[in-house]
Amino acid sequence: MGGDQFYAKQSAKTADAAFGALVEEARHEYGHGGYTGTIAEKSDFRMEEPHAGETPRACVQRCADDEDHWSADKWGPAACIDAGPDPKQPGNRVFLFFGVASS
Repeated sequence: MGGDQFYAKQSAKTADAAFGALVEEARHEYGHGGYTGTIAEKSDFRMEEPHAGETPRACVQRCADDEDHWSADKWGPAACIDAGPDPKQPGNRVFLFFGVASS
């Protein structure tokens, strides 16, 4: 079995709430059978901090391009970046999740 890179974005009050919503959505869309190559395969996440002056999107790209980055482990946690306040939903923040999932 292989692994596929995934990227997902969610607005929520907390990273935990965002992760839960994305996993549930992916399981609903792709099923509960496993090996979907999506965030549905992840049971937890770990926060990744952008380098000084690095945008959240540049951080995602840097980590995704690095085959040795911990987020490249298809059995490990998803990576999460707090991209800041959501201008469309006051009180929420935008969270970017990414990594490699079993497929």
